[in-house]
Parts: sequence; C-alpha cells; structure tokens
Amino acid sequence: MATVRFYIAILGVALAGMLMTASAHAEDSLDSAAFQTIIKKQMTAFASDNAKKAFSFATSSLQQRFKTPEFFMQMVRQGYQPVYRPQGVTFGASKMTEFGPTQEVFVTGPKGENWLALYSFEQQEDGTWRISGCYLTKFDGFSA
Repeated sequence: MATVRFYIAILGVALAGMLMTASAHAEDSLDSAAFQTIIKKQMTAFASDNAKKAFSFATSSLQQRFKTPEFFMQMVRQGYQPVYRPQGVTFGASKMTEFGPTQEVFVTGPKGENWLALYSFEQQEDGTWRISGCYLTKFDGFSA
C-alpha cells in the first residue's frame, strides 16, 4: 500500500511539474511584442484623437458593443484618461489568464497618478491580435 501511495505521489508531482511547464511555455509563447505594438498604436491614435484608428484595434465584439468610433472615444475620454492621455508608459509582463492573454501596462496619467492598465487580447480568425478589454486600477509605488 505504501508503494502505491509513493507512485501516486510521484505521479502527482510529475503532473504538477508538467502543468507548470506548460503554463510557462504558454507565457513564453505569448506575442508580447505584438501586444505592445498594438497598445502603442492605439495610444498614438488616442493622442491624435483619431477615433477610427483607435477603434480599429478593438475586437469585433467590442466594436459591436460601442457601435461607432466616436462613441468608443467618448467612453475612453470619460473613463480611461490614464491611457487616453498618459504622461508615461512602461510595459510589464505578458501573462496567460483564464480569460486569455493579457499585457500589463504601467501608466502615469494626466494628473500624475500611477495606474496599472491590464489589456486583454483575442486572436482573430486571420491570426492577428486585437484588444478585447482594458482593466484600469490605481497603482502605488511606480513611476512610469
């Protein structure tokens, strides 16, 4: 009986190791450079008030939700000032979550406050990535 428990324990450790390795490989295979480029391009579009261009980086489901580029920009202006008009931007880690790939972005907003913007991405049928959401929260102790 002790031998069976020993083998079960070894199997459990092996499975845990494989899962951790698979998770690490999934994060290694994330396209961080593409995510960062997309975010930079969208922020550039925000900076020039180019609603159509900024809207083009959103998934089709977000585009359907907000209907028009102008309505999308209005929402960004009202609720996402730190990414709409950042004073500073620093990219953090790309991570795989239960909701898909995400990219951390540390921003200093227009009022000098520090924020963490967690962007989620969704791969499109043509293989390109688009932004599927952005969760914004205050972040202390960081200067972008």
